[in-house]
Amino acid sequence: MASSHQASGIQAGRLTRQKIADNFGDLHPAYDAHEAAVAADRCYFCYDAPCMTACPTSIDIPQFIREIQTGNPEAAARSILKQNILGGMCARVCPTETLCEEVCVREAAEGKPVEIGRLQRYATDVMMAKESHPFSRGESTGKRIAVVGAGPAGLAAAHRLALLGHEVVIHEKKGKSGGLNEFGIAAYKSPNDFAAREVNWLLQIGGISVVYGEGLGGGLTLEALTAEFDAVFLSIGLAGVNALRAPGENKDGTRDAVEFIAELRQADDLSKLAVGRNVVVIGGGMTAVDAAVQSKLLGAENVTIAYRRGQESMGASRFEQDLATSKGVKLMFNVMPVAVHGDGAASEIELEYTTVEEGKVSGTGEKFRLAAEQVFKAIGQTLEGQPEGLVLEGRKIKVDDAGRTSVKGVWAGGDCASGGEDLTVTAVAEGRDGAIDIHSSLMG
Repeated sequence: MASSHQASGIQAGRLTRQKIADNFGDLHPAYDAHEAAVAADRCYFCYDAPCMTACPTSIDIPQFIREIQTGNPEAAARSILKQNILGGMCARVCPTETLCEEVCVREAAEGKPVEIGRLQRYATDVMMAKESHPFSRGESTGKRIAVVGAGPAGLAAAHRLALLGHEVVIHEKKGKSGGLNEFGIAAYKSPNDFAAREVNWLLQIGGISVVYGEGLGGGLTLEALTAEFDAVFLSIGLAGVNALRAPGENKDGTRDAVEFIAELRQADDLSKLAVGRNVVVIGGGMTAVDAAVQSKLLGAENVTIAYRRGQESMGASRFEQDLATSKGVKLMFNVMPVAVHGDGAASEIELEYTTVEEGKVSGTGEKFRLAAEQVFKAIGQTLEGQPEGLVLEGRKIKVDDAGRTSVKGVWAGGDCASGGEDLTVTAVAEGRDGAIDIHSSLMG
């Protein structure tokens, strides 16, 4: 008897194991030493470098590229990592095409920027291949800081705090560190278990312990943390997912895109991961693209991203959009979900064309249906509950420029905090800067 998944058109093994392995190979193969030297030689080493200004972590990009050019990738890595301790992952997942590379002088002059991201990966890969950690802990301050959440912001904060001589205890709700780097980013951007290896490498600085299975609300309270520790840094991410608010969204086959990506990232054998023949992803950000492209790479025949606004409003960069279409994903704009249809399990999604006037989306009344055994929701995430005593700004924890929350002794950064874009590199910057402010606050 066929399983309910198979009956609804969702099944594993649509492609051979080898074909799936090929599909999920490294998106941007690493430079070798000669390729890196040639790429570095294209840099003008601008004095007032626009690429450095565009980097949320303010890496001295001309300096690290010069160090690669002179044959010293380890020095280059130190230049990167002192600003961005997760420089290896950021080199893989940063939308460099809309950050440092977009403002590269070579891009303006020739339409082909220096490949800063791949050069950053080259340098950090050389460093991580070494057994020793490039940074040493400062003299002990006797202070203990709690970090809640082992995502990019929490890890960056913990590392900087340890570097400054504090003792850090990270409380992580899941059974593994890394946050979205581990659970929420497309597998082809971070193959070979890189996210976990980077965490293990980061922890080599010492002074950081991680307690798994502990998150806010699950017996862990802000009141208890502030009583036990000298300061608290929250990097709890956005675990809640917005609802479609359309009839039928609870049918089998309709699920959160982040949940699907997490399952895929933790799967030992992707050929055993079930995917629909017809997949529709609702949303327009990076998560929508990651879910759609990976569905196609698993063997889905028809994959569509349905976004309620125009192409220019998509959260996903143009590079990500082009990547999706190059893999056979269809992009549909100005359409919104009205209902999911099917007898128990999804078989079709009904969409309505939209117009956008003065920023507000409204339906036109013209509707159509697409076959869809699987519907993925990638329409934004939100905090799970409201952390005790904290003032919110919209769907996030309100913080000032230093990351301080409304509760004394509590800082926050990353996706859970108000302010910057929801990017790994932004989270790292907020974690680092929050840690520096905690240190200044504690040490006077």
